[in-house]
Amino acid sequence: MRGYFGIGVEGISKPMNAGAVLRTGHAFGANFAFFVNSHIDKNKINLSDTSKTENNIPTYIFDNLNSMFLPKGCKLVGIEITDKAEYLPSFRHPKNAAYIVGSERFGLSKSMIKKCDYIIKVPTKFSVNLALAAGIVLYDRITSLGNYPNRPMMPGGKTFSKIKNSFGKPKIK
Repeated sequence: MRGYFGIGVEGISKPMNAGAVLRTGHAFGANFAFFVNSHIDKNKINLSDTSKTENNIPTYIFDNLNSMFLPKGCKLVGIEITDKAEYLPSFRHPKNAAYIVGSERFGLSKSMIKKCDYIIKVPTKFSVNLALAAGIVLYDRITSLGNYPNRPMMPGGKTFSKIKNSFGKPKIK
């Protein structure tokens, strides 16, 4: 899969949720993780982040939204239930993206929502745990951009193996 992505949390207060978001992002191949305005004990995060994400991918801590930065060309995608949010099944993921979820009680701040290039929501009957919502979004990213073959038209239909990348010889300029 070309491109990269990161996963972040804003204003989160429960270490188990923060750890679950990081671990899920790490499992799906996130290239970086970040915290914005989240002051959580790292040791408590490790209770649920058993993959020790911080030791395996760059993890950034931003004291507030004004100190937050992303790589050039990276689109910020907020995961939030709002009237204007695009439903996940019809969302085309950017090649380079940073996904962010908000606090357990209040969601993303209004300032963060304004900073986002896109706001998406998972089509559920009611709000689900923020770590679960992040996991669903990252799964959707992987299945839609991960070079997997299309699903069969009918249940039980013939499936094809994952398309393998092939690379030519290096080009020396």
